[in-house]
Amino acid sequence: MRHYDLPPLAQLEAFEAAARHLSFTKAGDELALTQSAVSRQIAALEEHYGLVLFRRLHRALRLTDEGQRLLQVVGAVLASLHDVGDEIRREQRAKTVVVTTTPGFAGLWLIPRLASFTATRPNVDVRISAAYALVNLNRDGFDLSIRYQAEEAAGEGAELLFGEVVLPMCSPRLLRDPQRPLKTPEDLRHHVLLHLDSGPGADMQDWPMWLRAMKLDHIKPTRVLHFSQFDQLINAAVEGQGIALGRSPLLDKHLRDRKLVAPFKKTMASPRSYYLLRSSASSRKPEVAEFAAWVQASAREGMAASSDTDQRRAALGHEEAHFVALDGPGTRSAGGAGTPVPDAPVRARARGS
Repeated sequence: MRHYDLPPLAQLEAFEAAARHLSFTKAGDELALTQSAVSRQIAALEEHYGLVLFRRLHRALRLTDEGQRLLQVVGAVLASLHDVGDEIRREQRAKTVVVTTTPGFAGLWLIPRLASFTATRPNVDVRISAAYALVNLNRDGFDLSIRYQAEEAAGEGAELLFGEVVLPMCSPRLLRDPQRPLKTPEDLRHHVLLHLDSGPGADMQDWPMWLRAMKLDHIKPTRVLHFSQFDQLINAAVEGQGIALGRSPLLDKHLRDRKLVAPFKKTMASPRSYYLLRSSASSRKPEVAEFAAWVQASAREGMAASSDTDQRRAALGHEEAHFVALDGPGTRSAGGAGTPVPDAPVRARARGS
């Protein structure tokens, strides 16, 4: 049983157009109908209500009083239906996730994995802002932040994705160069070292610090190339232009794919980790929760793969020496969602070998 005694929507649309134009012909042009089809729709509507809605004059139409009353309601209802439809479609189109992170993390970890998220959620628009600039998630309109910072600077509500270790990495072809061996850290004297000048983590790309930790202060490389972006530095290492202080697990896929290799056994633990932060408004957006869950799952998968690699290396007798950073850099952030700003150099010492 129908709850409402209503005529078909097509009849109401024909009536509204004819009443607005006071012409069946112009209403037909608007609705892509013939004049006679509009006339039939109006006649059916008048039969439904048992009323005359138009006075048919010679070459003219006039609304009756009843037609005027119906037009006021029908016009408002059709406009409301149109508006709510637009709003619903706009909400569907506006499923966005806005993420801020560092250029290195975006280029080396996030973007290469992003297709696995977007393939299953084609209606979600992921927007990545890769910059070192300090941001406040709530004020600046971001949903999520993935930042590389010390635990004490991570901020309330920060969720740990993974920590990391630092170790030299280079192109496999550098290992095959008989003129410039890379068998021990002392062999770095024969090579170009790639240095990061700015941004969070620049202190962990400090070759003099790593060499001091290895008690190799006296080593002088062939030359040093300087970069302002970590992903640029890594691209140079992949192309065989020098040796980078790489970071695991950020670059584990590069190691698995043999784009890079780790020529030496020892690593240095970073005082920083990668943290996920959410804006307060993101709790109202299911698509943000889905993206955050995907990032966390991807981080766990990466750590599991990294653990498998470590176990294989251990089985081959590759014991790693661990270095732990002391007196780590201070950081500043805004609203629990900022980019760390290095304040002090990192000193490291060997913890074991």
